[in-house]
This record gives sequence, structure tokens and C-alpha cells, in this order.
Amino acid sequence: MAMKYLKDEKPRKFRGTGVIKPLWTVLKHMFKTTIHRPVTILYPYEKEWVPDNYRGRPGLRFDRCVGCGICVRMCPTTCIKLVDVEDDDGNTVKRPQVNVGRCMMCGYCAEYCPMDAMTTTPDYELAEFTREDLVYGPRRLHFEMTTEMMEVPMEEHLPSNVAKGIMDKPVAFYNTDKPVLSKEDCIGCSKCEKVCPTNAIKMVVIGQNERGRDIKIPEIDNSKCICCENCVLNCPKDALHIEEVL
Repeated sequence: MAMKYLKDEKPRKFRGTGVIKPLWTVLKHMFKTTIHRPVTILYPYEKEWVPDNYRGRPGLRFDRCVGCGICVRMCPTTCIKLVDVEDDDGNTVKRPQVNVGRCMMCGYCAEYCPMDAMTTTPDYELAEFTREDLVYGPRRLHFEMTTEMMEVPMEEHLPSNVAKGIMDKPVAFYNTDKPVLSKEDCIGCSKCEKVCPTNAIKMVVIGQNERGRDIKIPEIDNSKCICCENCVLNCPKDALHIEEVL
């Protein structure tokens, strides 16, 4: 049926404008470039302007990072991991290391970072001779000219506010969602206190058991909590869970 349709179809008329217009454009620009400067830029001697919010390689503000690990869990290509490094005071701390050769430049690490420590950068010239050189440590991730435009704050409108017609008050997840404790499941192991990067959890005594030992449960300071979920992930009895604010 298809061949019959093609045979029965009348031949199309030749339209010279379809050929003449592109040819005229080529000739016009050919003579124009011989008189004036080239149309293209002379890379790498000349470079295009790149805006501050361009999503190039990730950057890190070392002094803001608390080592919470949210960037590690949110990375879709698993190119980020926490490594031990010395801070300015000589103490060993956990900070992110990025394999730029695997990074897809999505900016999720900057979006989910509650401290705005991870940022995007306009740096796109990342060619190296070996794969090992593509691994950027915490200090190497530092970008000298970091601006506020390189931060990617992630805010959302709560469904409850939308239902009330409030559309001008977006909030970040770490300002609303908070960990909640189930006291009957807690065994007082203090693991949540040890893994909290912002010292928002303190163990408090609420009584004594039949053996005369103190019964301790975690007390959470929501003003310090950044909702990194480290306490939830490390709780051996699942006594903590994140309560999502809607």
C-alpha cells in the first residue's frame, strides 16, 4: 500500500527559494568574515562569559561544612564520599571528596546542603591526564570566587499553606522536618548523640531502672538540628524517625 501511494503521488514542484536562501546566507557570511573578525571565539585564548549560577563542578566552603553526609546520600552517581581531613585547628574531621570524572554536574549536593557549604561553580575546564587527578579532595574543591549565586537553596511550598492560599512563604526541609523519638523503643545507647554533626542531641536522665542505673533518652534541640537523618540511620532500634511537616 505504501509503494502504491508513492506511485500515485504527484511529483512536487521545484522551489528555487529553498536552495537560494541558504546559499545566499553562506555567501554573505563568507565575505563578511573575510572583512571583519571571525564569528567563532578563539578558544582557549578567548572564552565565553559564564554566569555565576552555571552548574559546573561542585565547590566546597570548608569552614561551613559540618560533615553531615547529606550530599553523599543525595548524589545520583555516588561520586561523593566523606574522607578524613585536618581542619584549620588541626583536628580530624569528615569532609566530602568528589570524583569529578563521574560527576554529572546536577547540583543536588548544593541543593540539599543545609549549611550552603556545597555550591556549584562555573568551572568547566576539568581535563586531566589520569583518572586519579579527577578526584577532588575537600581542600581542592574550594573555589576562590564563590558568590551567593552559586548557592542552590531548595525550598518548597507546604500543602497546608497552599490550601490556605499562602504562596509567598516557601520553606526548606531542614527547617520543618525534624526527628521524633519513640520513648518505648529507645534503649539509651547514645549512638544518636555521637553521630549528630551539629551537637543537637544530648542524652538526659529521666529516671532509674530496677537495678538503680540511670535511664537516658535523647533530647533534641530543634534550633540546631539540620535534619541530616544521621540519628535515624544509626539508631539500632528504629526509635527515631523523621516527622514530615505538610
